[in-house]
Amino acid sequence: MNTIDKMIDFFKSLQTEEIVGFLKQARIGEMIHHPYFLASAGALALICLILKWRFLLTLLILVVGFAELFTYSIARGTSLGEGFGNESLIIFIGIGTVIIAVVIYLLFIKSE
Repeated sequence: MNTIDKMIDFFKSLQTEEIVGFLKQARIGEMIHHPYFLASAGALALICLILKWRFLLTLLILVVGFAELFTYSIARGTSLGEGFGNESLIIFIGIGTVIIAVVIYLLFIKSE
């Protein structure tokens, strides 16, 4: 197998159907609702707040927020068969925008 074939296989694995299939198999929803994960994420967020580690807190908010958002969206479905009024897709876009706004605020606007 030459380099071009490897590149083609890599880009085929980045298709939307492949990524959604991987996220369904990864069981992110089970992990994010596990009590140990929630306790460790909460403890880490508290430590970040106390020690004023803004970058780590922002990264934690970004990862946990989008993991929950992906879990919610995949469980509800985001097909556009119903048109652009799909409630799950609108929630995904809205909450995703809020998460990104919080990340931008914490990283670039807030100064202490």
